[in-house]
Amino acid sequence: MGALKSKGKYLKPFKNWFVLILIGFAIWMLFFDANSWFIHNELNTEIDELENEKEYYQREIDKDKKGIKKLKTEDGLEKFAREEYYMKRDNEEIYIIEYEDSLKLKQDE
Repeated sequence: MGALKSKGKYLKPFKNWFVLILIGFAIWMLFFDANSWFIHNELNTEIDELENEKEYYQREIDKDKKGIKKLKTEDGLEKFAREEYYMKRDNEEIYIIEYEDSLKLKQDE
């Protein structure tokens, strides 16, 4: 008889309609609702990823702005043309030195 009393003591709050409705509402809001906790959690992680991506692109924009600023000067433009396109003045000669580890070797050899 003592075992029945202890079980009844734990089940007593679940006999109240308000508690049952509250539990049902909590389960509904956590799992089934369109604004459930799981959906909010997914959206928050997506927001964090997008904010990190935004910061990355902002850093890239700042780096590109600095590069554009360098190219607007005469010296910067000349340096870029010499390094990237191997341009030279009429009275100059250019020697390109490639190191062995920077060369792409054929797989056949």
